Amino acid sequence: MGEVGEEALLAAFTPLLPIGGHALVGNGDDCAVLAASDGRYCVSTDLLVEGHHFDRAWSTPEQVGARAAAQNLADVAAMGAVPTAVVVGLVLPPSTTVGWVRGLARGLGQACQACGAGVVGGDLSAGEQLVVSVTVHGDLQGRAPLLRDGARPGDLLVHAGDLGRSAAGLALLRAGISGPEQLGPQASPPVREAVAWALAGFRSPAPPLSLGPALARAGAHALMDVSDSLLRDAGRLARASGVRLDLDDPCGQGSWLAGCRRRLEVLVPLLQAPGPGALTAEVARTAAAWVLTGGEDHGLLAAVPAGSQEALPAGVRVLGRVLEHVPGTPSVTVGGEPWQGAVGWDHFEA
Repeated sequence: MGEVGEEALLAAFTPLLPIGGHALVGNGDDCAVLAASDGRYCVSTDLLVEGHHFDRAWSTPEQVGARAAAQNLADVAAMGAVPTAVVVGLVLPPSTTVGWVRGLARGLGQACQACGAGVVGGDLSAGEQLVVSVTVHGDLQGRAPLLRDGARPGDLLVHAGDLGRSAAGLALLRAGISGPEQLGPQASPPVREAVAWALAGFRSPAPPLSLGPALARAGAHALMDVSDSLLRDAGRLARASGVRLDLDDPCGQGSWLAGCRRRLEVLVPLLQAPGPGALTAEVARTAAAWVLTGGEDHGLLAAVPAGSQEALPAGVRVLGRVLEHVPGTPSVTVGGEPWQGAVGWDHFEA
């Protein structure tokens, strides 16, 4: 970067970015111009800071770009809207290579193109730390925005997307496992597949973007993105709506964790070695903690009317109930009991 300059860098990566169908004017002028068919726009911004949100030793530039897109596009889907365009600000140390920036643009552009959103502008700056800032715009298509304050007692609590996948991937990376090839010949195919699945979920989350508008069309009362953890974000929804949420026990037989339990639980022995008598319980507790307190899967949490279970879009599962709030009780319980321990990610907690 210190050798090529800004103009050459822009020429190197802007051809990799889609314009999208909502841009009347794209890159190259002082502003992009977007068509707002609904007359309203959803707008949100997220930052990714190197060393805080991503590590170049763990992720390719394409994966960092895909992650930057995913966490912003999911915010639009969480309003029941369709992503239309993003603008991107980059702070780049002068030692950053042009190839790395092109990879970032490629990953971000591919993720946006997959849902029809354009990358229509942004800004560049030199700095000491690599920062990716993305602002996303979304179209409500004539529907009312789905907010966090609409959950009602008697509703079903439902979720779409992954739970615990990114947290498991992060745990593997922290343990020095960056790919299934490191496991050795004794690792079984299910373990290798689970490692690859978890690492991909951390490096390049895949939020179920189409299910945000689908849940809106299905009559959801409230909707939000799960970015910091299921427990922490469920608490935000509960407090905004003035209700209590009770999650089914994820360790229970036939629970909503069953779909991903096998993949999560086969990973636990790679990270710890509990005594034989405690193995089953320890595995279940660790997998449950990933699901309940792990973040960055960017799934969607919604409250939907009771009796609507049969009409839910494919990929949406029931994981609890919305109850009347009782003063002095937790806003979220698990199997009727308070959760003991940390509840998820906070940017400013140690």
